[in-house]
Amino acid sequence: MANNKQQIKRNAQNEKRRLANASFKSSLKTALKTVEVEVKNGNKEKAIEALNFAYKKIDKSVAKGIHHKNYANNQKSRLSNKVNAM
Repeated sequence: MANNKQQIKRNAQNEKRRLANASFKSSLKTALKTVEVEVKNGNKEKAIEALNFAYKKIDKSVAKGIHHKNYANNQKSRLSNKVNAM
């Protein structure tokens, strides 16, 4: 347990950030799954729309420092290949 004021504050900040990052990661996973579902259903227009939204989420996660840029590029490539193969 923290026994000084600075560490107590730092622990509170870390917990707040952890919750925010967990929420963002969850919404990103949902966006990725939405693209895959639309590809599976064969709806190209909705898949492209979902892909654009997923790109936005992926770029934001890199900007916030939640994910590495290589992860982002890998996911973008994977999803765009699925949509283009339709």
